[in-house]
Amino acid sequence: MIETERLPSAEIDSNWATSAAAQERLRQRRRADTRLWLLGLGAVAVAMGLLLILLGSIVSASRTAWTQTSIRLDVTIPADAIDPENAARARYGTFVDDALLGLFPDIETPEEQRLMRSMISNGAQFFIRDQVVADPDLIGQTFSAWVPAADRIDQLHKGVVNRDLPPNRRNVTDSQIDTYDRLVEQDRVRSTFNWTLFTAADSRFPELAGLKGALWGSFYLLLVCFLISFPTGIAAAIYLEEFAPKNRFTDFIEVNINNLAAVPSIVFGLLGLAVFLQVFGLPRSAPLVGGMVLSLMTLPTIIIATRAALKQVPPSIREAALGVGASKQQTVTHHVLPVAMPGILTGTIIGLAQALGETAPLLLIGMNAFITAAPDSMLSPSTALPTQIFIWFDSPERGFVARTSAAIIVLLGFMIIMNATAVFLRQRFQTKW
Repeated sequence: MIETERLPSAEIDSNWATSAAAQERLRQRRRADTRLWLLGLGAVAVAMGLLLILLGSIVSASRTAWTQTSIRLDVTIPADAIDPENAARARYGTFVDDALLGLFPDIETPEEQRLMRSMISNGAQFFIRDQVVADPDLIGQTFSAWVPAADRIDQLHKGVVNRDLPPNRRNVTDSQIDTYDRLVEQDRVRSTFNWTLFTAADSRFPELAGLKGALWGSFYLLLVCFLISFPTGIAAAIYLEEFAPKNRFTDFIEVNINNLAAVPSIVFGLLGLAVFLQVFGLPRSAPLVGGMVLSLMTLPTIIIATRAALKQVPPSIREAALGVGASKQQTVTHHVLPVAMPGILTGTIIGLAQALGETAPLLLIGMNAFITAAPDSMLSPSTALPTQIFIWFDSPERGFVARTSAAIIVLLGFMIIMNATAVFLRQRFQTKW
C-alpha cells in the first residue's frame, strides 16, 4: 500500500488563499460590493436630485409672490365729503380714481380712463380708508399714499407679462403699458416685501390675498388635535403596554390600531362628515371639527410611537422600582414614563406634522370655503394651509400661481421646523443605555 504525504492544514489554507480560484472569487466579491455601493450612491443621488428639482421649481415659481408692486397717488380728501365721526363709511374709491385720473389729464376718453382705473387694485380704497380712520386730520388735505397695483400691472412690473407679445396674447393693453411707463418715469412705482401675504386673509384678487386666515386655522386645528390625541394616545399606549392582559381581545385591538395607521386620510374625513357634522350637528368649516378629525387620524401614530418608546425602557428600571415597594402605577408614572417621554414627544410631533399637511379630510368637512377673515375662535369658519393651497391652485388668475408656491414653502417650513424639533428633543433628552 502506497502511503501519501499529508500536508498540514495551515499549509493547505495558505495554498487555497493564494490560488487563482480564490483570488478570482475575492475579485468577484469586491466587484459585487462596488456595484452595490455604486447602486446605493446612485439611488441617493437620484433622490436628492429629484428633491432639489422639486424644491427649485417651487422656489422659482414663488419668486414673484414675495414682493408687491405699489403705486404712489396724491389723494385729496374733501372736507365736506366725509363725516369725521363716521369716516369709515365714505366712498374712498372715488378719491382714488380722482387721484389717478388727475395724474394724466390728457387721457379723456371713457374707455382709456376705465383701463387706467383698472390698473389700481380694488382694495386701494380700503388702504386709504384705514389711513384716514387712523389719522382724521387727513380730512380736507392732499397726501401721498402707496396703494397696491392690480394683479396684471404687478405681473407686468415683475416681468411675468411679456410686453413684446401681440395685444391679443397678453392681458395688458398698449395704453396700460404706456400709462405704466409714465408712472415709472414719475417715480410712482415701487416693489416692497409682500407683508400682505402674512397679514391678510383670502381674497378674490391675488394682490390682496394672504395666509393669515389659513395660519390661524392651522393653529386651531393643531391645538385641538394635540389636546385630544396626546393624552388619549399616551393613556391607551400605557394601558396596552403596561397593564392590559395578553389575550385575544388585546391582540385584536393592537392589530386594528396598526391597521388604522395605514387607513387613507379621506376615510377619516368621511367619518367626520358623517358623525361630527350630520349626527352631532357641529358647525361646518370650523377648526374644532377639523381638529377632531385629524386627532382620529393621528391617534394610531401616537399610540404606536408611545408603545415603542415604552418598550425601549430597560426592564431593570421597572424591577428596581417594584423592588423598593412602588406600586405598578407608581412605577409607570414616576419611572417608566419620564424615561420614555423623549420618544413619546418625537412621535407626537411627527404625527402633528403629518396632520398639518393633510388636505383630503379637511375638504370633506368644508374647510375649503372662501373665508375673507381670520378665525377668532375654534368655532369660526376657517381654512387651513393645505386647503388654502388647494383653493389658490384652482384659481384662474395668474397671480395665484406664485402665491400657491409661496404657501407651499410656508407649509414646508412649518413641517421642517416641527420635524427638526422632534429630532432635537430626541437627541437632547434621550437616555443612552
